[in-house]
Amino acid sequence: MNRCAEAAAVEASGPGAGVGNAGLRPLIVPRQASFFPPPVRNPFVQRTRLGAARRIQIFFLGIILLPIRALLLALILLLAWPFAAISTACCPEKLAHPITGWKRKINQPVLKFLGRAMFFSMGFIVTVKGKIASPVEAPIFVVAPHSTFFDGIACVVAGLPSIVSRHENVQVPLIGRAFIPGVPVQPILLRYPNKLDTVTWTWQGYTFIQLCVLTCCQPFTKVEVEFMPVQIPNDEEKSDPVLFASRVRNLMAEALRIPITDHTYEDCRLMISAGQLTLPMEAGLVEFTKISRKLKLDWDGIRKHLDEYAAIASSSKGGRIGIEEFAEYLKLPVSDVLRQLFALFDRNHDGSIDFREYVIGLAVLCNPANTEEIIQVAFKLFDVDEDGFITEEEFATILQASLGVPDLDVSGLFKEIAQGDSVSYEEFKSFALKHPEYAKIFTTYLDLQTCHVFSLPKEVQATPSVVSNKVSPESHEESTSDKKDD
Repeated sequence: MNRCAEAAAVEASGPGAGVGNAGLRPLIVPRQASFFPPPVRNPFVQRTRLGAARRIQIFFLGIILLPIRALLLALILLLAWPFAAISTACCPEKLAHPITGWKRKINQPVLKFLGRAMFFSMGFIVTVKGKIASPVEAPIFVVAPHSTFFDGIACVVAGLPSIVSRHENVQVPLIGRAFIPGVPVQPILLRYPNKLDTVTWTWQGYTFIQLCVLTCCQPFTKVEVEFMPVQIPNDEEKSDPVLFASRVRNLMAEALRIPITDHTYEDCRLMISAGQLTLPMEAGLVEFTKISRKLKLDWDGIRKHLDEYAAIASSSKGGRIGIEEFAEYLKLPVSDVLRQLFALFDRNHDGSIDFREYVIGLAVLCNPANTEEIIQVAFKLFDVDEDGFITEEEFATILQASLGVPDLDVSGLFKEIAQGDSVSYEEFKSFALKHPEYAKIFTTYLDLQTCHVFSLPKEVQATPSVVSNKVSPESHEESTSDKKDD
């Protein structure tokens, strides 16, 4: 959609388009819809609430169970240590291949037994569903969801297969090396069907020690390990591990009846950063991997966006931005043009912007329009007398025309840009690059002129047109699109 068509669509919705009237909003294009946030809970928060009766029960059971189980665990670990030492003796620090030969034959049965004994001593009652595939049928097991350090029970039940992990999985935890060989895999599902959740370990919730104590104080903890049918990749999936991984993930999520999300470790970092900026921690959840892959964002860039968002939203109720806060941040009044800009950020049209929408809005709607060429054209728009500097009067004249506010006071915004009585190109460029939110505001006047020219009869369009400040809209049309296909 080019600028004229976009402006026409907005204009067709009538005056006052924007916040407060869903029927008057700009049209939603497929790209916008593709970025709607999934309806999932925060995956990094687990709040297990304990009532008074439950606390009393845990206390008295803990007096009996906790010391007994602690002694059993210490004994089992003591017995397992020499076998583990023998298995890894004379091996390199970082193993590239599974342990084979006599070491595996001797140690695997013993360690498998001790592993089962360890979980049994902690009160785990394991239910196994499905059939374990042989190494020939499925050389690789894939276990999900990984929600606790107790998930190692799946390895014990599966017969202690060699565990493979890669260093980079902190960056892409959903799609790892397991799918690259292009061989059949067997998905393994984990469920903990207990009334009280004492196993889930997240960034916000009980600590490692607290969960161990709470679990050991329970009479028993149920866990289900289900072996799904072996999944064999087709020819296309053999050449595309991501495609194979996505299909298997979808099958496992459907069987578990849980939603799929692309939240990653980077979202944890953003969540913690949001808390440090006195924002709700949920403000930092943006599905970093999904959005960064589509918009080519990096961690530093999105962290910078969080700082900018915090400057606007820290005083807002709930950490969300309304149009009033948005206008105050831009030092501009609420006008039809600002409502249209706000509506492009407000992607789910609920009248407010969360951090996810803010990042997408800046990356998709503003940054493409903030190139060197666009900044140069915008500067020429404001430099009416073409002396290489923008005065406050020139700045006010164009913004008043752009926003349709004749008595607009721009002194506050002008002082943000200018270091003196006027603005040079370098000052204007520096401000525009640091504040991409203004990209569409600074070029709105040009958009209006462009659409006006193209709406004239063809014989009038053929006549050379020179606008009041000597900027020709035709020369700008080819590079002013701020819409990009995903």
